[in-house]
Amino acid sequence: MANKNLNAAKTAKKDEFYTQLGDIERELEHYWQHFEGKVVLCNCDDPYESNFFKYFALRFNQLKLKKLICTCYNGSPIQGNELSLQFEGDEEPKKKAYKVVITEVKDLNGDGAVDLSDVRILLQNDKNVISELRTGDFRDQECIELLKQADIVVTNPPFSLFRDYVAQLIEHKKKFLIMGRTSALHYAEIFPLIKDNTIWSGWNFNFSAIYKAQYDNTLESNRKYVKSKGFNPDEKYIKVPAICWFTNLDHSKRHIELDLFRHYSPEIYFNYYNYDAIDVGELSEIPCDFEGYMGVPDTILGQFNPEQFELIGMASDVPKKYTHESIEGKTIVFKDGDKIIWSTPYTVAERKLGNSLRLDINGEPGSAPYSRIIIRNKKPKKI
Repeated sequence: MANKNLNAAKTAKKDEFYTQLGDIERELEHYWQHFEGKVVLCNCDDPYESNFFKYFALRFNQLKLKKLICTCYNGSPIQGNELSLQFEGDEEPKKKAYKVVITEVKDLNGDGAVDLSDVRILLQNDKNVISELRTGDFRDQECIELLKQADIVVTNPPFSLFRDYVAQLIEHKKKFLIMGRTSALHYAEIFPLIKDNTIWSGWNFNFSAIYKAQYDNTLESNRKYVKSKGFNPDEKYIKVPAICWFTNLDHSKRHIELDLFRHYSPEIYFNYYNYDAIDVGELSEIPCDFEGYMGVPDTILGQFNPEQFELIGMASDVPKKYTHESIEGKTIVFKDGDKIIWSTPYTVAERKLGNSLRLDINGEPGSAPYSRIIIRNKKPKKI
């Protein structure tokens, strides 16, 4: 059943991309200190094509890895185009679930460098292993046993299964560095982990990635972007916006404090009508001397320093001063218990706002600022 679910997710097509090596390199350069003597698992990565596999295989000795394990799932279409691995016979196996286990990487072809041709040779002798898996689904017990061996998991899991994937990592108490949609920061299953300082964003936050997909790139603006980055859109390279790294590995960016220079003034910062906090429209406008709660853009999560700020919650989840409901589909009201505080004609837009934070405009609820995170400054400056 697990593999059936994974295959169903795969049919959405956007679950399965080639992550570009440059995106991996730009992130991993901030974590090298974590890898010495460790077993690394890339468990959503076809060893024939995965740039995660290539990254760790080519840097196996530099990182001083103990072992590299790479697996893909049964039926994956991302196989066999770049890293040609030969087994018995002339044809390499395709569309099957495989694991590759690397324990040694040497310059076996004598060219003075360690490259993928050496990895091919290694996989043909008994120093490293390639073998078939039942399904390759990360939820299959066979793959869970591989997860138990790992010290650090690094991969780009299927976006549609991101919640399940993270839950499994947390359950097995694994260190990890994975890619996902930036919107996943708002998932009910993910944000509490961020709030509790269990996981956090990686170094690169809310960026656009160039992926190689399994379908043609038809949107002209997308094609232009891909071409501007040096890729050929006719080869199915696409732009995927709003990507984020998620991790529980420490990195230096988490210890950089935002430089705050604004000072609080009630004439500049609006209060919320239905929550005891002020609204801050830009991270650069966070006041250095305000001690209370502040609603700030969710980009704060890309440079959140837990030593500088306390994370209170998402604006959609914090308890509001007044409830928000519709009366017979004609009127939207704010209520304090049974008492109606404020009402407005029913509109679809008003209904969608729900219990969103509202700016206090002369004692009445005003507009709802977009996507706020509630924080408190742990180190407010004294005037």
